[in-house]
Amino acid sequence: MPRRREVPKRPIQPDPKYKDRMVGRFTNVIMKDGKKSTAERIVYGAFEVIESKTRNDPLAMFRRALENVRPRV
Repeated sequence: MPRRREVPKRPIQPDPKYKDRMVGRFTNVIMKDGKKSTAERIVYGAFEVIESKTRNDPLAMFRRALENVRPRV
């Protein structure tokens, strides 16, 4: 049984542009080798493409996509 203290979980930080925790979490999933700025550039670029092609709010489209992917229980 380890005698060390238990390390507290760090809360997920919201992303700086949209102030949304789910976008921040998605950016962390996209990130490879600790390159967060590259992952943010990819996510923000995708959001710009969504906004230019659909003329809709990219954050609303992102949330709707998450709802469609989530299992229905």
